[in-house]
Amino acid sequence: MTHHHIFVNLPVKDLPRSMRFFAELGYAFNPQFTNDAAACMVISEHIYAMLLTEPFFQGFTAKPIADATRSTEVLVCLSCQSREEVDALVAKARAAGAAVPRQPQDHGFMYGHGFEDLDGHIWELVYMDMAAAPERPQ
Repeated sequence: MTHHHIFVNLPVKDLPRSMRFFAELGYAFNPQFTNDAAACMVISEHIYAMLLTEPFFQGFTAKPIADATRSTEVLVCLSCQSREEVDALVAKARAAGAAVPRQPQDHGFMYGHGFEDLDGHIWELVYMDMAAAPERPQ
């Protein structure tokens, strides 16, 4: 089986500010794919977020760029290893300036929470206990 990589491209207003924010959450950047217009944030071995300045992002689409503080263009959901990891990452995000508009959601086998980054992009964090998950969704 071939391993694919995913690169989530997100427009940002202030690239250095966004990089500082995500660095405070513990993420690193691949310098090989980072410059004044873009930063490659390493989420895992196969998952990356490309933080692109709005002018650079606009070069990839003829459509207007959504203002993520006013409308939702994407929900980025990342799995975590535990409920504690979910809560710790949300706490780090809040301390670094993120908005946390919702309360945690506890569905027994699945626990989630999230935050809005400095540009309004929504990051959902979820821990799932697959041993406790129902065989079929309700």
